[in-house]
Amino acid sequence: MKREELYYFYLILFHIGIGFVIFLFPILAKAYGFSILFLGTYFIIKKQNKNQEVLLVAAYLVGSEVFLRMTGGTISYEFSKYGVMIFLFMGMYYSGFSKAAVPYWIFLLLLVPGLIISTFVLNFDTNIRTTIAFNISGPVCLGVASIYTYRRKIALERMYDILLCMGLPIISCMVYLSFYTPNIRDVLTSTQSNFETSGGYGPNQVATFLGLGMFIFFSRMILNSKTKFMVVINLILAVNISYRGMVTFSRGGMITGLLMIILLLLFLYFKSNLRGKLKLNYIISLVALALVVSWSYTSFQTGGLINKRYANQDAKGRVKQTQLSGREVVAMNEIDLFLRNPVFGVGVAKGVELRRAETGNGTLSHDEITRMLAEHGSLGILALLILFFTPFVLYLENSFNLFLLCFVAFWFLTINHAAMRTAVPAFVYSLSLLNVQLSKPKRQNEVL
Repeated sequence: MKREELYYFYLILFHIGIGFVIFLFPILAKAYGFSILFLGTYFIIKKQNKNQEVLLVAAYLVGSEVFLRMTGGTISYEFSKYGVMIFLFMGMYYSGFSKAAVPYWIFLLLLVPGLIISTFVLNFDTNIRTTIAFNISGPVCLGVASIYTYRRKIALERMYDILLCMGLPIISCMVYLSFYTPNIRDVLTSTQSNFETSGGYGPNQVATFLGLGMFIFFSRMILNSKTKFMVVINLILAVNISYRGMVTFSRGGMITGLLMIILLLLFLYFKSNLRGKLKLNYIISLVALALVVSWSYTSFQTGGLINKRYANQDAKGRVKQTQLSGREVVAMNEIDLFLRNPVFGVGVAKGVELRRAETGNGTLSHDEITRMLAEHGSLGILALLILFFTPFVLYLENSFNLFLLCFVAFWFLTINHAAMRTAVPAFVYSLSLLNVQLSKPKRQNEVL
């Protein structure tokens, strides 16, 4: 076994061990969370961000977020978002940021009126500081991350490292879930999203991370496995993460992960020559076979309930009246709020208060797009347009960034079913703005 293979194997085993140890001794989750913050800070200071170490540390923190939340390892609920911003500010200190990142400065400024309005309109008994922070920290994290990454040159190999750092804690999460619910059939009674198979935490967020993990290790199998041993290791990880994601019975994250894999394969296929396309045919067949095996095993383990879940049926096979678990009602309410307040919106976090007062439904929004419309009005539309079109403008400049379409798709689909409750859509979106180079740039931290 080569040294590189051995190092990778030990790295995987180490994170399998983290998941197992934290399952046995949950109190260690807090130590794990603090170690990421302190060791990450030390690593950045020691390296002075000469080779984009800040993105490695931020990626690892992002990948660990849902695992830390389900095990009680977070310092605070918004720990990951604030941590990512702290790391990226450190990166700016050592390496600067692009002076051309004007779109994202404008994006952050467009959020300000909604913040100001909310300080005047939120209910008297509302904790204004924490409520506003909960609702705005995701977009602010995205803005800060994008200002750092905008057109920054980075080697393709470093991008692989960033994705691996994000995927490693997801392995620990997968292992923890395997021990938390060893027998799936014992806890399945319906086709609803299942907290028991999600480590006692929100299935929607857990599936989002596992779907991303599925993509990361399938992509490593395709692009970054130099030996058959590496192919097997990455394939085993991808299939196991896929299985744990599917048994959460939350569909959004897994469909998003599958779409990312399809986009990556299509990109590679159209960019390849005839010889490359022939090789890709074998890879596509292997990926398809792995997904079929994973689905078939999941169907067997769940007694066919997973088939009914994705067919939008209940346990008895009856088609459900709603395909979105009632989220469309909240989304329509937010669109109505936008139509009544089209210029500046109702203010950050005010939407849920108005909805509770008018309809009795105090459910938090799962759709960041309709939330931006309701709470920021037409300024929210402008902000979303900036986020949507800027990566595609960069794609025209640098069509080699093979992950760009995958990252934008992940961000867009995730904020439609899981809003920006976690740091992952913000950070993954920011990675789409990197200027990926085939070879290592002469100045790794150069920005355009």
